[in-house]
Amino acid sequence: MAIERTIPLMFKARVQACPDIIAQASKNEKGEFEKFTYARLYKDVIQFAAGLKKLGIRRADNVAFFSDNRREWLIADLAILSLGAIDVPRGKDSMAAELRFITSFAGCVFGIFENSRQLEKILEKVSDVPLLKTAIVIDKPEESVTQKAKEAGIEVHSFEEIMNLCPDSYEKMLADIEKEIELTKTDDVATIIFTSGTTGTPKGVMLTHENYLAQLSVVDQVLCTKPGDMWLSVLPVWHSFERSVQYFALYLKSGIAYSKPVAAVMLNDLAAIKPQYICGVPRLWDGLGNAVIRTMRKKGGIAYAMFKFFLSVGKKYQWARDRMLGRVCHFKRKSRIIEWFIGLLPFIFLTPLNALGNVLVFKKIREKLGGRIKAVISGGGSLQKDVDDFYKAVGLNVLEGYGITEAAPVLSVRLEKKPRSNCVGLVFPSVEIKIVAEKGGQIISNDPLPAGQYGLILARSKNMRQIMKGYYNRQDLTDLVIDKDGWLNTGDIGALTVDGEIKITGRAKDTIVLLGGENIEPMLIEQALCSSDYIESAMLVGQDQKYLGALIVPSKEFVQTYAGENNIVYASYEQLLEAPEIQMLIRSEIDRLVNAENGFRPCEKVFKFMLVPESFQVGRELSAKQEMIRFKINELYKAQINKIFAED
Repeated sequence: MAIERTIPLMFKARVQACPDIIAQASKNEKGEFEKFTYARLYKDVIQFAAGLKKLGIRRADNVAFFSDNRREWLIADLAILSLGAIDVPRGKDSMAAELRFITSFAGCVFGIFENSRQLEKILEKVSDVPLLKTAIVIDKPEESVTQKAKEAGIEVHSFEEIMNLCPDSYEKMLADIEKEIELTKTDDVATIIFTSGTTGTPKGVMLTHENYLAQLSVVDQVLCTKPGDMWLSVLPVWHSFERSVQYFALYLKSGIAYSKPVAAVMLNDLAAIKPQYICGVPRLWDGLGNAVIRTMRKKGGIAYAMFKFFLSVGKKYQWARDRMLGRVCHFKRKSRIIEWFIGLLPFIFLTPLNALGNVLVFKKIREKLGGRIKAVISGGGSLQKDVDDFYKAVGLNVLEGYGITEAAPVLSVRLEKKPRSNCVGLVFPSVEIKIVAEKGGQIISNDPLPAGQYGLILARSKNMRQIMKGYYNRQDLTDLVIDKDGWLNTGDIGALTVDGEIKITGRAKDTIVLLGGENIEPMLIEQALCSSDYIESAMLVGQDQKYLGALIVPSKEFVQTYAGENNIVYASYEQLLEAPEIQMLIRSEIDRLVNAENGFRPCEKVFKFMLVPESFQVGRELSAKQEMIRFKINELYKAQINKIFAED
């Protein structure tokens, strides 16, 4: 499939190729999905772009854009890019100070806001954004907010108003905007995405049209989509992962249905849309999987016993099948014939049992998810092995991927036709990867390490001029992460398999160095802990200490169920967590999961822990893509961490 030189030109080509295919499905005021074709979406983009131009937005202008995923987001994004302007996106869960910082730092005169609350965040301290003069609110703006903005010297317009702002005929608007589209160059900046700031002040990553198009040109080598397939969009679209998915869908002539990452909402939307693809972060897949397990547990009796039996069969069957089909990643060369024979007998024995489980159990679970899913894609963090195994057992193809915002963002993904577990997939065809030796996050040697040896992951564009344009107005920071040969230091620790897949163990800056000099990669231990039904979240601590400790967020529902089954009396949930029986339960789970038999070293033993009653929240302990913001957690729970390491 030919690729055009800019995102708007790519979109225009798809409209010409498939005008009547559904491009978007969005809920109306009645809560019912309304569908829009490629032709209709293109018309809306042209009208909105004409309105923005009439308003005064020009080529290379930075436009603040604070909204979550919805139909209007894509319209506005494509309209801004059609004018050669640059959007600066962020989600509505972002803190007010963060939004004002981004607006000011990027020099935004114009801003698009999902609703009045987002504009209010700016107005709380309007002196922080002296350049902002015009605001567009997607939902109907509240009169009080409009008046407050006017008093601050900011003109407010509704989304609908901009759609109808240009007085010209559609034909004239079309000719004018398409002329603008032709003027944009491949290496022009399309967006500035500010990182979530998990390690400090957010940095604005400048990504060009070319950065995205390079990925689009090879995505059909990874996915097996057909024109008209539907994607369910649930992640924050301002984030690079979900944004690239929006472009993937357009490029592949697919449609996008907008939902929310809430189990009850998603399940209803899955039934209504019956999508072929869904993208989510590990926490989403973990949550959905746990919801299924809880539902079956509540049924109890024969139904639950049958579910557990066939789930165990399904996991063993998939283990054998993977070996038969060569779907196992290796760090050393192994005989495919021997591996095939290892999987043969269990595959033959388990095939009829798995087929029965598919009819009695797994098919019903898949039907709850719409019944037509070809693959679920996981990114934005590492997927826990037990979660991966669960979805494979029930017959869902899990494509785990890896990337960072600075790479727009995809660096690797499992192939839909041949997904391999225990890794984050093959190196994406648009980039090249090498692993180099490091110490404390610093590169020791630029020579690539052989397969199986862990080190810093460096990435470089294969066909592009550069993997990113750099950090906005921070050449000093750009020079720290991209060397003279174009290699980007991802900051991640990992290794390559013999077949070119990537295995991630954690972040270089997250490495914990104990007092005895032992280096601990916390991510793998945290993942092991979170595989327990009784542990929702876990963060290791222990820098410069004698031993490791952990902050543990228990799974409230499972812990309370355990208390009921064991007649533990308590007045409050906080009191329950202090009960010796619950402390012993969590202790036993930690010891069961993190031990030598499971491949952990003695220095990786978690000696002490503290239970945290409240779940980690996005915007507080978690970033928008639900990664732990470790420095914030260390600050928020300083007292609890100090207790972990207090002398007995």
